[in-house]
Amino acid sequence: MEEVGEHIDQEPEISLETVKSRAVKGVLALTGRTFILNAITLVAQGFLWAFLAPAEFGLFWIVSAIVNFLVYFSDIGLAAALIQKKEAPTEDDLKTTFTVQQILVVLLLVVLVVVTPILKRTYSLTPQGVMLLYALGASFFMSSLKSIPSVLMERKLEFGKFVIPQVLETFVYNVVIVFFAWKGLGITSFTYSVFIRGLVGLVAVYLLAPWRPGFAFSKKSLKNLLAFGLPYQLKTFLAVFKDDGMTIVLGGILGPVGLGLIGMARRWSQLPLRFFMDNVTKVTFPAFSRMQDDMEHLKRTVTRSIFFITFLVFPSVVGIVCLAPVLVRVIPKYEQWLPALTALTIVSIDTLFGSVTTQLTNLLDATGRIKTTFKLMIMWTVLTLVLVPLLAWKFGVNGAALGYALVGVSSVVAIMVARSVIKFSLLESCGKTGIAAGLMGVAILIARRFLPVTLPSIWVLMGLGGIIYLTGILALVGFSLLGDVKKGIQATISK
Repeated sequence: MEEVGEHIDQEPEISLETVKSRAVKGVLALTGRTFILNAITLVAQGFLWAFLAPAEFGLFWIVSAIVNFLVYFSDIGLAAALIQKKEAPTEDDLKTTFTVQQILVVLLLVVLVVVTPILKRTYSLTPQGVMLLYALGASFFMSSLKSIPSVLMERKLEFGKFVIPQVLETFVYNVVIVFFAWKGLGITSFTYSVFIRGLVGLVAVYLLAPWRPGFAFSKKSLKNLLAFGLPYQLKTFLAVFKDDGMTIVLGGILGPVGLGLIGMARRWSQLPLRFFMDNVTKVTFPAFSRMQDDMEHLKRTVTRSIFFITFLVFPSVVGIVCLAPVLVRVIPKYEQWLPALTALTIVSIDTLFGSVTTQLTNLLDATGRIKTTFKLMIMWTVLTLVLVPLLAWKFGVNGAALGYALVGVSSVVAIMVARSVIKFSLLESCGKTGIAAGLMGVAILIARRFLPVTLPSIWVLMGLGGIIYLTGILALVGFSLLGDVKKGIQATISK
């Protein structure tokens, strides 16, 4: 049945060619954003470590965690449902989503005020800490006001615009907090910077994607959006529970030292995912959603997107595993991480599978198969809660790593499910990059035996690995890869 209500897009839904072009630009924009935000934050942190005490950082993290917990309950998946929606959203859809979100946010802020006395006693919050709590609450409210304009930009894959508020927020936040910390305001520096960041982001978003806020309630719109939104939000909750909950469990089994070792192994192995994959998946969810009526184009796009992710992630993970033993011996203070090297190698299996299956769950979500991905997430959560603690109890840190690796291998089920929907090529998407990364790893391991344990040796091994990998890729894929790079550059610089 056709949606009731006036479509809000001032232009028709974007064409397939526009989707592909904007997807390329979006990935590059988000990658550039990652570089810029990390650079700004790193410089600011250098100053803050000098101006603020550890206790002030600790108080900020505690208060932030409290508010972040509330943030999860402010969205019941409606924003994701609007992005995934096949047809252009109506005013009823947007205003109903906006209304429901604001009701939830206001209720959560009331809860925050009511429980503040309990939080003060539990965490020994000072009056300055309470003011920070309320500033984060105000920032939470301002963030909720940005949701609809942000959704509209994501639906149109306008990530060039999308990153501007984030860069502005990060820049303003870090400049303000460093200035006030330098002036000796301590924890109050966070209070001012958090509030100003929220205000700057709110104004920037509405300037870039104007939308007139309004309140409405359509039972039909809400019902249609919740059909996708609720399972999506539950799936997100399971993912959070699976990861954060397991950290608590492993802390009891392995102790602080063991938890630190497995935590380091996982963090290092997942660095390529956070840097490369997250930027791509942010773009491909709305892109796949726009393509769901053209399965042939969708198949090619899925294959190429997985190839792009694994082209970057596979050699990065293999390089980290092969070079870590040299790195921890070159830098004396890193020798404390020697016991984590075996765990790093084992847990990297989970990372390699994750670089493929995350994109496939994105595909299933984008084509409306949210119940399928919810069932997959239940499978991964149960396996994690059973295998990781059991093997950690039996074999310690390496056992926990083996548990994570086995959960990663279970992703074969997700690959089979996705291929039942779209017959994408495993060889073209991840097979060739896997072979080339494997050759690179063998070459580094052999060369490592003949080189001294020095910093220059690491650079030599990195250069050798890069040459072997690119040679292998060109041999397996051919020079069509250069053509793809050229098309990507053209798509980026075109209007």
